[in-house]
Amino acid sequence: MVDHHDARKWMGAVALAFVTGACGTAICASLPRSPQDASAVTHRTNELGMEFVMIPPGEFQMGCSEGAKPNECSKDEKPRHRVEITKGFEIGKTEVTQKQWQAVMGSNPSAFKGDDLPVEQVTFQQVQEFLNKLNGRNDGFLYRLPTEAEWEYAARAGTTDQYAGSLHDMAWYNDGQAAARGSGAFQNENSPVGLLVPKAHPVATKSPNAWGIYDMRGNVAEWVEDFYDGNYYSNTPAADPKGPATSDGHVVRGGSFRVYPWLTRVSLRTMFPEGYEFEDLGFRVAREKR
Repeated sequence: MVDHHDARKWMGAVALAFVTGACGTAICASLPRSPQDASAVTHRTNELGMEFVMIPPGEFQMGCSEGAKPNECSKDEKPRHRVEITKGFEIGKTEVTQKQWQAVMGSNPSAFKGDDLPVEQVTFQQVQEFLNKLNGRNDGFLYRLPTEAEWEYAARAGTTDQYAGSLHDMAWYNDGQAAARGSGAFQNENSPVGLLVPKAHPVATKSPNAWGIYDMRGNVAEWVEDFYDGNYYSNTPAADPKGPATSDGHVVRGGSFRVYPWLTRVSLRTMFPEGYEFEDLGFRVAREKR
């Protein structure tokens, strides 16, 4: 187990890793293609009540968002590059809930208990065990974690800005005033003052993104399938990138209720070892027909 303070790159090392630079003109001028609008979104539900959004093939600009200032992205978010998703897939409408986890695993490791809260304090290996058991139900789908590219493609939902929509309306996050107030207060949808207790929130209580997906930024951070490489974007395949073959840990995306607004930007990348667990780290599931 790693020390929580060392591993919490959300609050420290990530922010300090910002570097000065600009994206290439051709890349900055190239807009992502939106494959669908909200009215065309298809939702499906499995026998456990897990809802999925169908994401069709398409392409987008992955990495440091268009219009970001030079110091608003970390080195590992650059260069921005075109990515093509060649095969449609389904992704969880919400993060996996504690009720869904318990139905499969028979236990609940979460610090903040509640059926509709996202499951957290789960390691990458525990997530793989969950997926193996889910696949063992043989319902005609292959369940897995999304790749990092699939995650960002779904999170952006055809947008190009840093937060893929209204941060206030769509995400639970640290409002940035907690230290000044000395209260530990966190952002609340009804008040700029915020909540007094930093904690996970029931899924789908904020607004969804343009494709009907909830909590892709804020609430709990999310494991994805890829191993992490800080230089991967300089050498990534254009079609369906799956990350490096191995590394010391896996990519985590999306920020959480603990982090400041700038650490919820849709391009932000961080990494934790496979055995890491914390109360603001969960996941969502992708699936495809077998």
